[in-house]
Amino acid sequence: MKRIGVLTSGGDSPGMNAAIRSVVRCGIEAGLEVWGIERGYEGLLDGEIRQMDRSSVGDILHRGGTILKTARSERFMEPKWQDKAVEILKTFGIEGIVVIGGDGSLRGGLELDSRGIKVMALPGTIDNDLSYTDYTIGFDTAVATVLEAISKIRDTSSAHNRTTVIEVMGRHCGDIALYAAVAGGAEYVLLPEVETDVNKVCLKIIEGNNRGKLHSIIMVAEGASIKSAELTKIIEEKTGKETKQVVLSYLQRGGSPTLNDRMLATLTAEKAVELLKNNSQSKAIGTCNGNIVAYDLKDVLKMPKSFNQDLYDLVDVLSK
Repeated sequence: MKRIGVLTSGGDSPGMNAAIRSVVRCGIEAGLEVWGIERGYEGLLDGEIRQMDRSSVGDILHRGGTILKTARSERFMEPKWQDKAVEILKTFGIEGIVVIGGDGSLRGGLELDSRGIKVMALPGTIDNDLSYTDYTIGFDTAVATVLEAISKIRDTSSAHNRTTVIEVMGRHCGDIALYAAVAGGAEYVLLPEVETDVNKVCLKIIEGNNRGKLHSIIMVAEGASIKSAELTKIIEEKTGKETKQVVLSYLQRGGSPTLNDRMLATLTAEKAVELLKNNSQSKAIGTCNGNIVAYDLKDVLKMPKSFNQDLYDLVDVLSK
């Protein structure tokens, strides 16, 4: 293999630039040409492809977002456009590609693999919703951002003796809300994986007030069975306490990546280049028990995502 490509697809996540940097520099060190594909699969279909060198990835390790930009491509979901994408890659002489993204990006990579393009997939998503890896690139930074917000919100909540409902991202996987609830000292967390009992939420707040607590923090993943705006109204009505809603939204996607995300991005990208250089079958690369692992791409999308019930139960124990 002489020439490889790299793209970022779907939602951006902190650490994508670290991964791009590692692909480019490790690729060049391995004797490969590395070509950057802009705007994910959408840019691929438009031929937005350029050769990259060591200097093109200088001073990006600490930056959030992605210098290659990203997009969601409706066209790429159709077989005729998937065929077109392969034609374009072959025109540029690109034999293998590193795809950095989430579930949808990996599925797109599988389509390229079925058409003869070697694909190495890196888990670039803040949601931590890919089952084959313990953590995804961007998750640690997103939780750190949420924790910083919780600390600031707690200050003003305490001053006003109020309850705050904080909504974070997570349509199908509530890991951001769950980990932030444990590390941020929330009274309750609402997740897509667990049916919500509003009465239990309100009871927890009332019990806290009776113990003299000055504030209550309720974490809500956006995919929970009750919306945060509705929950805010119900809590205020049932507890009689002033309750505010805070939606962190895209704030969670930005910012300089943490040490963990920089290391995960760098090491998984190094592994991707090694596998492409050795002409390996298409793989999804991640981390398990602190080690970099690679599984067949066709297998990882069938793996069910497990829910950490123990961590969920711990939120209740710690908030009593």
